[in-house]
Amino acid sequence: LLVDSGGGSVQSGGSLRLTCTTSQWQYENHCVAYFRQAPGKEREGVAVISSDDSTTYADSVQGRFTLSQDSAKNAVYLQMNDLKPEDTAMYYCAAAEMSCPSLTIWKSSEYEYWGQGTQVTVSS
Repeated sequence: LLVDSGGGSVQSGGSLRLTCTTSQWQYENHCVAYFRQAPGKEREGVAVISSDDSTTYADSVQGRFTLSQDSAKNAVYLQMNDLKPEDTAMYYCAAAEMSCPSLTIWKSSEYEYWGQGTQVTVSS
């Protein structure tokens, strides 16, 4: 079970931090990702983090978003800076019980567990 939180409304250039928490972070090897979906668009991968803290970002957010994890708190954080109107979407965390290199990381079907989503709205 994953729980998404931290969304909200900000102006262009603003920042938000999303949090994904779980009470069941049992697996030693895991891959956690954030996906987003805007109205009328397909779900797209934004960032992934593996159990060894290695991260990968989509080109559209590289340099603006930072994904990190705190194993002691069973939490993953997506820090989003310099937000743009095109970042407006529902954001979902997702997790798989495998390390990221074993997955097609931007393929949503690779992830077994999903949060409920949190809305991010960026106004110009």
